[in-house]
Amino acid sequence: MFPSPPYLNHDPARIVFEETLEKLRQRHQFFLFGYVLMPEHVHLLLSEPKLQPLATTLSVFKGETSKKLQATRPYFWQTRYYDFNVLTHKKHVEKLRYIHRNPVERGLVENPDEWPWSSFHHYLTGEQGRIEIESEWTWNRRERSSPTHRDRAAMNGAP
Repeated sequence: MFPSPPYLNHDPARIVFEETLEKLRQRHQFFLFGYVLMPEHVHLLLSEPKLQPLATTLSVFKGETSKKLQATRPYFWQTRYYDFNVLTHKKHVEKLRYIHRNPVERGLVENPDEWPWSSFHHYLTGEQGRIEIESEWTWNRRERSSPTHRDRAAMNGAP
């Protein structure tokens, strides 16, 4: 395998990546549990999309980001990706920690919270970034805004 050039080493490219991923998350209806953008690769922890097979979703994503970011380069993405089925909570936590520690392990920052191009900040603060991260924060926000929750709260005298 050949080394990947650092095409994601500039903030404008990273913003395009995040915005494209969020639009695709909505269209293909998958949950994104975690991510990190590195200068020459990415890590995603996501669910199987509801509307398309994962391979189709990733192919669409690669195509859309390539059109926006490739410029005069002969290619943007490598043709293959590595996938791993996460079947337990323990493995989910392990993969999420690996993703968030990737910039630290590479020496780009000393702590995961110093790297803005990952889902770590969401897990630290609950704040929404460019991409919706599926977490306890997000679930609670969704639950509180659901009509059923509001109806129950109103019946119990809550404002």
